[in-house]
Amino acid sequence: MALNYITKVAIVGAGGNSGKFMTEALLSTGKHTVTALARAGSQNKLPAGVNAKIIDYNKPETIIKALKGQEALIITLSGGTPHEVDLALVQAAGEAGVRWILPNEWGPDSANPDLIKDIAIFQPKEVTRKAIADLGKSYYISISTGFWYEWSLAIPSAFGIDFSNRTATFFDEGETKISTSTWPQVGRTIAALLSLPIQAEGTCLESLRNQVIYADSFTVSQKDMLESVFRVTGTTDKDWTITKQSARERYENGVKDMQGGDRIGFMKSLYTRVFFDDGSGDITPKGTLNGVLGLPTEDIDEATQVAIDRSKSSPWS
Repeated sequence: MALNYITKVAIVGAGGNSGKFMTEALLSTGKHTVTALARAGSQNKLPAGVNAKIIDYNKPETIIKALKGQEALIITLSGGTPHEVDLALVQAAGEAGVRWILPNEWGPDSANPDLIKDIAIFQPKEVTRKAIADLGKSYYISISTGFWYEWSLAIPSAFGIDFSNRTATFFDEGETKISTSTWPQVGRTIAALLSLPIQAEGTCLESLRNQVIYADSFTVSQKDMLESVFRVTGTTDKDWTITKQSARERYENGVKDMQGGDRIGFMKSLYTRVFFDDGSGDITPKGTLNGVLGLPTEDIDEATQVAIDRSKSSPWS
């Protein structure tokens, strides 16, 4: 008799920024065995307790073999990874009989048509979801968590706050709220989701199949973030230089710079777009699954401290 829950989970990117938190959270439940799919020569250190299988993206049979017997596949890869890699994983998962796929999302709402139109890096996510549905061998559950808080806050070109120089640039008035998540919360979200029953009355995996779902840590404005920085650092607005810039102007300038190959221009356009006053960065109106998944209410100041510590070492890593 088949069990009514998932026990075998494969993950691509288990040693990455968010992937390691997902993996550790899954293992902590005691309900899952986790298999990491990794390329030969990968330097990422895998969390303890993970099974590792080597794959070659140029040899689909290696991916299919690694996925045989797995019930779910989590894909978490760098935003710069070629889209063909996602499609190869999706195809292999279908061939291997993997029923559930959590595609490479983990960011702002890629089901928002305005964001998809304006942010090219989000466009393949919609294509991947369609590919899974069209193949018809697996179901997807895509998870929008908003930008990663402690990664984004550590980079001045992202949320506009520069710890080392004590400067802040508010987009418009700095009052537009966006949804963000910490890495631990992302991990907890995945572990709780994949611990749901497959079939049941109420929320279960079957009730979420082929949907984009939402979870977050905080829905906050730049002013909220800076107030947290003040509390953590023991400073006030008198210790900082605060300026304002039109969000749309900053986005458009970022696009122009990006087209010239400027990495900072890419960051400015990517991040500023969610601060438009159209509500595209706030996922709460769509309803999060925080309550259903039992996710905790976090302390923003603790997350801000992590961001400050990261800014002193390698914020881009």
